[in-house]
Amino acid sequence: MIARAIVLGLIALLAGAAPVLAAEVRVLSAGAMKAMVTELSEGFGKDTGHTVVITADTGGGLRKRVEGGEQADVLVAPDAAMDALVKSNHAVAATRADLARTAIGVAVRQGAPQPDISTVDAFKRALLEARSIVYNDPAIGATSGIHFASVLERLGIAEAVKPKTVLWKGGYAAEALVNGQAELCVHQISEILPVKGVTLVGPLPPEINKITTYTGALLASSPTPDAGRAFLAYLARPEFRSKFAAAGLDYK
Repeated sequence: MIARAIVLGLIALLAGAAPVLAAEVRVLSAGAMKAMVTELSEGFGKDTGHTVVITADTGGGLRKRVEGGEQADVLVAPDAAMDALVKSNHAVAATRADLARTAIGVAVRQGAPQPDISTVDAFKRALLEARSIVYNDPAIGATSGIHFASVLERLGIAEAVKPKTVLWKGGYAAEALVNGQAELCVHQISEILPVKGVTLVGPLPPEINKITTYTGALLASSPTPDAGRAFLAYLARPEFRSKFAAAGLDYK
């Protein structure tokens, strides 16, 4: 009876302690990775009991958050932002791992005619002929927005398209196609695909595209580093490669 009481007591003690083992993993994620990080976090939570809280921002926005002292466990960011944060010791270099690559693409509303963007000249014509264009505002530190603004300058049409341009202030710019704010969207492919009611025409021509590698790392100020490392390892599992591919995050 005494032994039974001891066993039951231990079971009760362990049951009561179980919730303490669960951690809240705070993740700062680039918008291009938001959908995939969110999807995988659900499986991670079921497997581990941990809760994942995700805050999405642009590459520039993520850097400002971390450098400004915002506390989180895991950072998923464009390689350029990660380079800077590793250099400043905000991110732990030893935990850094490349997770995915994506390119900038063009989208239209579902059912709308798809322009020819197969060459640089064709893409330039499509931009000039479009009634309106939406892309992420470079001022908010958006990777695709900064690059596309430079492309417009390179093509010599920045001033020509300026009156018909909608600068998106963060999030999925392709939503502007659905609500009628724009006819053509230029954004990261992985941020176009999650938006229902739009069609991906394809990537920008290689000569003017930008391939961005998204990397994950533990932040030096992580409150729960063990759980953070576990989530990073989960994101990098080989069996999830097909999910990344379907989300436009396997660009070669």
